[in-house]
Amino acid sequence: MASNILSLPFRRTHSVQLSAAIKQYISTKYDQHPDMFARDLEVIDRLRADAVNALDPHVSGIRKLAAYAAQLVWIGGKFPIDVSKLTFHLVTWGESSQNNIRFELANILYNLAALYSQLALSLNRSTGEGLKSACNYFCQAAGVVQYLKTDIIPDLRSTPPEDMDTMTLECIEQLLLAQAQECFWSKAVKDGLKDASIAKLAAKVSDFYDQAAEYGTKSDTVSTDWIHHMTAKHHHFAAAAQYRAACDVMEKRKYGEEVARLRDSLVCVNEALKEGKWINKMVLGDLNGLKTRVSEDLRRAEKDNDMIYLMTVPPKSELKTLDRASMAVPKPPKEIADPSTTLGDRGIFGQPLFAKLVPYAVHIAASIYAERKDRLVNNTVIDELEGLTNKLRDLLQSLNLPGSLQALEKPLGLPPTLVSHAEEIRQQDGLHRLRRSMHETEKLKASDVATYHEGIEILRAEAAEDEQAKLKYGTDRWARQPSQQAAEKLYSQIGEIGGYLKSASSSDGLVKGKLKDCESVLQILSGTDRDLEDYVPSSRRATMPLKVEKDASRLRSVLNEVNRLESRRRRKVEALREKAKVDDISQENMLLALNVSLTTSLDTAILAETARLERDFPMQKIEPAQFEDLFAERLQRYDGDRAMVNEEREEQERLSSQILEANTAFANAKRGDSSTKEREQALQRLENAYFKYKEIVSNLDVGRKFYNDLAKIVTRFRDECNNFAYQRRIEAGQIESDLANAMSSLNISQTSNLQDQKQRQTLRSQYSAKAPADEPLTAPTPTRAALLAPPPAPSGMWTPEMGIKFGVTAQSPPSNGNVHNPAYPNPRNGGQIRGGQWDPSRGVQFG
Repeated sequence: MASNILSLPFRRTHSVQLSAAIKQYISTKYDQHPDMFARDLEVIDRLRADAVNALDPHVSGIRKLAAYAAQLVWIGGKFPIDVSKLTFHLVTWGESSQNNIRFELANILYNLAALYSQLALSLNRSTGEGLKSACNYFCQAAGVVQYLKTDIIPDLRSTPPEDMDTMTLECIEQLLLAQAQECFWSKAVKDGLKDASIAKLAAKVSDFYDQAAEYGTKSDTVSTDWIHHMTAKHHHFAAAAQYRAACDVMEKRKYGEEVARLRDSLVCVNEALKEGKWINKMVLGDLNGLKTRVSEDLRRAEKDNDMIYLMTVPPKSELKTLDRASMAVPKPPKEIADPSTTLGDRGIFGQPLFAKLVPYAVHIAASIYAERKDRLVNNTVIDELEGLTNKLRDLLQSLNLPGSLQALEKPLGLPPTLVSHAEEIRQQDGLHRLRRSMHETEKLKASDVATYHEGIEILRAEAAEDEQAKLKYGTDRWARQPSQQAAEKLYSQIGEIGGYLKSASSSDGLVKGKLKDCESVLQILSGTDRDLEDYVPSSRRATMPLKVEKDASRLRSVLNEVNRLESRRRRKVEALREKAKVDDISQENMLLALNVSLTTSLDTAILAETARLERDFPMQKIEPAQFEDLFAERLQRYDGDRAMVNEEREEQERLSSQILEANTAFANAKRGDSSTKEREQALQRLENAYFKYKEIVSNLDVGRKFYNDLAKIVTRFRDECNNFAYQRRIEAGQIESDLANAMSSLNISQTSNLQDQKQRQTLRSQYSAKAPADEPLTAPTPTRAALLAPPPAPSGMWTPEMGIKFGVTAQSPPSNGNVHNPAYPNPRNGGQIRGGQWDPSRGVQFG
């Protein structure tokens, strides 16, 4: 049915069971069982089925679409929206398919806007109430499109469909506002408002259509028929505004200005009629009615001014710019713009789905907290303590302690500490343990490197396939993004992971160097006591002088304090690790979500904060950044451990001073005695080898953990490379199929598409030269001269230019539905139009 306004078509999809994908994700990614949400899974499928089948212009569809949209917004905070984290069944809308909750929401909102526009079109706009309701529907449709453009599409995290790009949505929004303003203008005409007010309303209608047409020419999906319609409407209402302004100045006895505005109105309506080949009959009828009325008034005004008033007719450039009265603004429905009132105990759409499911962002926040906690505990506390211990050992090693003291205290046999160290190494299988651990680390490294190179080869193969396709089809037809741009994140990970491996290889080399330096001594420590006795020579001194014995006793006391300090630190480190292990807020999350009461010793932590956010801001998306204050408060429990590091540092500085002082006195007391020198050196080498062994064990544990963690990274990298290459191959196959079809079946529709593109380019070139949209224009200036009609022939005489016309009197089109008729009646011929079928009873008439 022809109409002088447009409505958005519905986007269509097929049936998809979202519940299966959600259930699978809950079972694999969450600690909660999906059976807990069996009812919610059924409801989400039912809501989708109701929403995607609401394709008739009936008010009941508003609730179906809005209810499903509200639930999609809500569960968007519970699940990741992009395909890399949540694999939904492929959702297809129109010609686009994406694994994306936001893509689903965008299409639902688009259909809601389409429903509002079709409801407006279905109303009886020949009545004041019908026009008022249509205006409201169009404003609501524009509000939904605006919300879609500003809030949904930017958060899509993927390429939007071609018909949802910025230019297309802007065009649709301005078109809907133009039609809402047009409805208000029609009601003003019907209510008999003053000409000045009607002129302001019409001028704003023209502006809206002008902006819509301009955005439409910049879009690749808005049809040229729509662009011609909007262009014609723009000139139409520019003419209507000037006509009403002329009526207004006539009442004010400004007859010269009346003539100028009527002339400009006629120019504008002629510009609109140039679009006559592409617009429907109703719009064309409105234009012809307006032209007839303007032409009659112009003839009358020119005659009156020339014969009676004799006022100067000002040029168009001196006419005052018409004021605008904007009555159409985007009005997103409350259930879309503020869904917080639609879900919950008092909400019109019932309870939110998956309310007891811990939001996905909370799991991310928990992992962020765990990472920060581990970094604080390991780097700030444990590494600092171990660094202090290593510094203390370096001091003892530089002073040849405790070897020099052991050689003097026990000139024969083996010192007890050395025996205990050797026994510890033998029980741990010493060198064999280190070599076995190094071999396992190398295997982990080789596996990580192989997986890493596998991912790189996948990307290289895909890039080579893309380049071959470009060479085969040419860059004009093969116009998709290059591989490095399409997978920029993956290609950046190549360098990142390569850097990790290079740094790890350097560290592995240092560990191997440490083992090589002390391997021979460790071989002795791993042997029998007899091997140790053979390695450590005995000294000749049997008794010590009193002075030496006194200083040696003092030094031994300080070294015993060093041993107690190291033992105390080991206990503190173990206690801190146990404290960090117990501090697992993710377990608290699960207990709280399952309504399990927590003991008073456990803080409800992050889930308590989540519950507060969901209670105070029900529809606000939960983000990890919202827990920063909680993280800072939670990490304060480790302030005492950080203070303990400073205390240990001060204690070690005091102890180091005592060591230096006692060792100086001991060295001075036994100065000149070289009988124990060889024994001192041997004992010290064994002592140093023992601590080096402990250091290498720690290094290998760190390396093994690093390569295990890296294995997860490189495996994910390879899997993402596989997914990317798979999607690119599917895309390439589709492009090749389209190119093959295009080359094998060039038909009339394709020819019309080429003409459509040429018309779009022509329209773009016209709009690119226009003045800025924020500068109001009185009326568009014609761009081409109108063809002069041949002079009329004398009445009753037939000429060849007139042709032969067969006609009867046809009925005028009904005014019902033509909102312009009250303002622009048909020519004064009784509403009769020549044309139609020939009636033999009327004979043949010429002229």
